[in-house]
Amino acid sequence: MTKKKREPNQKLQAWIDARTRHRLSHSQVQMPRELGMNPEKLGKLDNHKQEAWKMPLRQYIEHLYLKRFGKSCPDAVMSIEERSVSVRRRKQPGVRPNSISPRRYHEAILHGRGHPVAQRRAL
Repeated sequence: MTKKKREPNQKLQAWIDARTRHRLSHSQVQMPRELGMNPEKLGKLDNHKQEAWKMPLRQYIEHLYLKRFGKSCPDAVMSIEERSVSVRRRKQPGVRPNSISPRRYHEAILHGRGHPVAQRRAL
């Protein structure tokens, strides 16, 4: 039995396409995402063969990241696929073990009984 491979959403799919189109590594994709760059506009920047004065895209991304954040690469590199899986897991409906309804939380805080989750852990 094979698992169904889920498609990432459109925003993440644009980054996957940009990664293959411009031959970027996972860290070189994460850097422009953190910088707030648009994946469709990377083609303008990756034009160093026709315009010799431009820096190659990979070096340019690393240069901008170093200039903005003061480090050469992100601390924790996550691929787009891993990120989409983690986002999907966070959005899954279900009861978390330490969660309570917002109404009970509000009532407990209003009536001075302290934090209800902390009370439940103490039991």
